[in-house]
This record gives sequence, C-alpha cells and structure tokens, in this order.
Amino acid sequence: MSQGVEFDVDIGNDHIVIQRRYEALGAFNDLLIAIWFLIGSFFFLNDSLVESGTWLFIVGSAQLIIKPFIKLTSLIHVSRVFKRSI
Repeated sequence: MSQGVEFDVDIGNDHIVIQRRYEALGAFNDLLIAIWFLIGSFFFLNDSLVESGTWLFIVGSAQLIIKPFIKLTSLIHVSRVFKRSI
C-alpha cells in the first residue's frame, strides 16, 4: 500500500494570500450550498413550494460540482506562483 507524501514549500506571502482567498471562496460556496439545501428542505413542507425546493436542490447540487474545481484552481495557481519564485 503506497502513501502519498506531502511536500510543503514556503513561497512566502504570495502562498498565504492565494491560499486564504481560495479557502474563503470555498467556505462561501459551502455556505451557499447549505443555505440552498436548508431552504429547499423547508419548501418541501409546503406542497405549493415543492417545485421551488427541487430547483434549490439542483442549484445546491451544481455547487457541489464547483467545490473540486475551486480546489484544483487553487492548486494550479499556487503551483504557478511557486514555479515563478524559483
């Protein structure tokens, strides 16, 4: 069984700023997902709002797809900054 090895290279303040921005974006995305699913759940309690609740679940699900793209973009961005710094 192989284990991944983490390698953390300090590239200074650029790394910290980039990482914090992507973490904030990811946290905001997670907050929106939670809001859509919570409101959608309440909408399912009223028959006239079920269709709107379904759309909120669809929006929340689409944002779940966005999560890995935020992470990948962050990793690529930090990698490019690292390559410029060496």
